[in-house]
Amino acid sequence: MRILFIGDIMGRPGRDAVARALPVLREEHGAFDFVIANGENSAAGFGLTERVMNELFALGVDILTNGNHVWDKKEIVPFLDSESRMLRPANHPDGAPGRGFGVFEKNGKKLAVMALQGRAFMPVLECPFRVAEKLIESTDVKSIFIDFHAEATSEKRSLALWLDGSVSAVVGTHTHVQTADEEILPGGTAFITDVGMTGGHAGAIGMTLDSVLPKFLYGIPSKFEVCDEGVRLNAVVVEVDEETGRSMDIRRVNMSLHDKT
Repeated sequence: MRILFIGDIMGRPGRDAVARALPVLREEHGAFDFVIANGENSAAGFGLTERVMNELFALGVDILTNGNHVWDKKEIVPFLDSESRMLRPANHPDGAPGRGFGVFEKNGKKLAVMALQGRAFMPVLECPFRVAEKLIESTDVKSIFIDFHAEATSEKRSLALWLDGSVSAVVGTHTHVQTADEEILPGGTAFITDVGMTGGHAGAIGMTLDSVLPKFLYGIPSKFEVCDEGVRLNAVVVEVDEETGRSMDIRRVNMSLHDKT
C-alpha cells in the first residue's frame, strides 16, 4: 500500500501547490492508494471552510486531518460530524464535534487513520498516548496511520517509539518545518518528526515576513498574511505491507513549485 501524506496546507498557495504537484508525484512514485493531507491552515492560513474542504477533496485528497486550528472557521464545525473523510484530533474530550479516528476503504484496500494533538506547549487535551492505545485496541485493521500534530520533537518521537510495531506510521505536523529524520523504526513503524508545510516558504512558516515582524520587533498584535512566494510542497510517501501493517519505506518530498507548470 502506497500512502502520500501532505504536510500542513497553507492557504491558496498551498492548495495550488497540491493541484500542481499531485500529477508530478504520481508520475514519480506511481499511483497512491490513499492521499492524506493536514488541512487545518487551508483557508487563508487559519482553519477550513466548506468550499476549501470540497476543493481539496476534488483535487484528489482522500482524507483530511486537522490540529489546533480546526476550530478557527466556525462554519466547518457541522461538517466534522457529517463529513466522514475529515478528522479532528482524537484526544478531544467526549462530546466534541467530529471524530479523530476512521477506517477508510478504497479499491479493496483498508487503512485506519488517526489524528492526535500534542500537549507540550499546546492547549491541554486528553493524553494522546492513552487515547492512541485505546483506539488501536478498538480496531482489527492492520494498517494504521497517525498524524501527530504537536510542538515538541520529544513528544512526537516518544509517541512513535512507544507505538513502534503497533501502527504503520506516525508522522508529525504543526511546526511547518520539515525535518530530515525520516526512518523505519525497529518494529516497522515509519516516522518523521515533522512533514513540513505546503505553501509559501519565503516568509515565516507560511506567513509573509512583513506581517509577522511587528509581533517580534514591537510586541504588538499584527494581522498575519499568507505568503505566496517560494512555494513548496512538503510530504512523505510511505510504503506499507498490507499483510503485516509494517512499513517498508518512507521517502521525504520537498518539491519546489517555482518552475512547475
